[in-house]
Amino acid sequence: MLAYLRLIRPRQWIKNLFVLVPSFFAGQFFDVAVYPSLVMGFLAFSFVASSIYILNDYKDRELDRLHPNKRQRPLASGEAKVSISMALMALLVMSGLLIAFNLNLNFFFLSLAYLVINIGYSFGLKDIAILDIILVASGFLFRVYSGSIISGVPTSHWLALMVMLLSLFLALAKRRDDLVTGKDKTVLRKSSQNYNLEFINSCLTLFAGVIIVCYIMYTVSADVTERLKSQWLFTTTIFVIAGIMRYLQITFVEDNSGSPTSILLKDRFVLITLAGWILSFYVIIYIR
Repeated sequence: MLAYLRLIRPRQWIKNLFVLVPSFFAGQFFDVAVYPSLVMGFLAFSFVASSIYILNDYKDRELDRLHPNKRQRPLASGEAKVSISMALMALLVMSGLLIAFNLNLNFFFLSLAYLVINIGYSFGLKDIAILDIILVASGFLFRVYSGSIISGVPTSHWLALMVMLLSLFLALAKRRDDLVTGKDKTVLRKSSQNYNLEFINSCLTLFAGVIIVCYIMYTVSADVTERLKSQWLFTTTIFVIAGIMRYLQITFVEDNSGSPTSILLKDRFVLITLAGWILSFYVIIYIR
């Protein structure tokens, strides 16, 4: 049972908390009336995403056996049976889409589009360099727009841009870890063979700067300050800068950027920075 629990990667469900982002940034985070729908939306997205994890692990199981870390995955190690894994995948897909359909028709179509794109990713699109990173990053946009549909809160262009840039940044850092971890090209995914450290490092530096500038422009833009009735949003920028710098340190100095989720859950500096950002944003928006 533990093998199948690891197979669906519940720790990765933290990514699906992005469905809460539109409500938080709109100043409606404590509108409890919408929370039952958001919780169901979170579960629907988590089930669909877990089914994709199973499909991906099934497709990559032979290559994963050559990788120093990924060889411990349930399908690669043989702990999980293929037949049971495929049945679990089907159950998760049907459950997730059924919840989405009953919740909101537009959310259902968005979930279905996410599923189709990720099936394409698993069956070959992930082998196309640059496109693979863009597709991974698009998953976070799907989550944000799903939260927007469920809660009835519109997603601003600024928010969509920041989410897209941040997810591209994290995906690039993960590709860099592939290059650092792989001692030879036999353990690398096909798309990673078309990257090198110089290219990845340049892109990471570029996106880090753009993310910070984009966030600053968001916090001082007239429409945001007027809508949230505060001129002090720019003060939260210090936490964004600190978080980006720490992630760059983990990536360049420690060569340990393979799992953004693990870093978020385990790195004390990142946790404190994130908590400080959330708390400061909460005080500025909700306590007046």
